[in-house]
Amino acid sequence: MSSLMDKAKGFVAEKIAHIPKPEASLESLSFKGMSRECITVHSNVNVSNPYDHRLPICELTYTLKCAGNVVASGTMPDPGWIAASDTTKLEIPAKIPYDFIISVVKDVGRDWDIDYELRVGLTVDLPIVGNFTIPLSTSGEMKLPTLKDLF
Repeated sequence: MSSLMDKAKGFVAEKIAHIPKPEASLESLSFKGMSRECITVHSNVNVSNPYDHRLPICELTYTLKCAGNVVASGTMPDPGWIAASDTTKLEIPAKIPYDFIISVVKDVGRDWDIDYELRVGLTVDLPIVGNFTIPLSTSGEMKLPTLKDLF
């Protein structure tokens, strides 16, 4: 009897492993705006849905590191749905406080940019499989705006 159960488990595991899953890509970080309290940056996650029905997104978590320090992190609970057989774009806004920029003035002063790493976890509720998290990351340099850019 245990042999039959093992075969059934193997069959189900093999079928689930070959189920198409949503795919996602993460764009690089870019400057969005500034206020008296912080600089706002954003990135976009493009999620493609292989199914002919929309899928709920359970949550989106993100962590932004600059110069090895965590600058911003957060969770967006229930950010919406992934459109059926289409690609959906989700925006991830992050706020960088000015006191952090002052602490990395050495890096900023050299070339007026900040080295960053953005990690995102996109959790989608798939039929039969359940919650499925797509890990994404991007890194690079973000140019800070100059006074000329602001006016």
